[in-house]
Amino acid sequence: MLLTAALVVAALVTATLSGMAGMGGGAVLIAVMFALGMPPALALPLHAGVQLASNASRSVVYSPHVRWGALGLFMITAVPGPFLVAPLVVDANPDWIRLIMAVFIAMAVWPSWAQRLRIHGRGGLLAAGAIAGVIGPVVGATGILVAPFFLRDDWRKEQIIATMAVAQASGHLLKMAAFSLNGFNVLARLDLLVPMAIAALVGTLIGRRLVGLFSEVRFRQMIRAVMLVLAVKLAWDGLAGLLAG
Repeated sequence: MLLTAALVVAALVTATLSGMAGMGGGAVLIAVMFALGMPPALALPLHAGVQLASNASRSVVYSPHVRWGALGLFMITAVPGPFLVAPLVVDANPDWIRLIMAVFIAMAVWPSWAQRLRIHGRGGLLAAGAIAGVIGPVVGATGILVAPFFLRDDWRKEQIIATMAVAQASGHLLKMAAFSLNGFNVLARLDLLVPMAIAALVGTLIGRRLVGLFSEVRFRQMIRAVMLVLAVKLAWDGLAGLLAG
């Protein structure tokens, strides 16, 4: 019961963060789920289900602005990945997954590396699909990794938001299907999925209303501090587990 309450609160708070900043909440949420001790076989598909609900709502709102041709390119490389990687993740040592998550969060805390990428156009969309498909089942949230490929000068803001939302929703749906084929159907845990998904939707609405509450600089500092603490905890837990084993 306490775990369910903690997960619902985490889903609400992180969705609020995403509603305020546009992204980042998913990375914090999966880090919290791992920090609470959830095994990868449960945490990753459950996270996918919650994020599917969040991205799907944004997809519906912005659906007239989706660049379907670009989405098709993304899906070409995004589809195979989860089905190849999910079997490895289900049987993986949770401590190694925690260490990988710690590295991923550190990359999200200091995303300046992404600004150096210069892959755009069709190549960028194919690269984004491959990243989401292969890395997504391992770390859960890939928004910070694929965002640079969607920030195109020839797209309006609405088109970027819409196309990326549908791409992310599709990626989470693929992950759910892949994990289901490997023995874990997230729909079997509706006791966790439903309240977390509802909390995520509510958090998105709250976040949109709180956009101006903090300055952008202060807000980013707060997010980075939280993510850094989570990264350190995951790294510590992962190393402790490996050394104990």
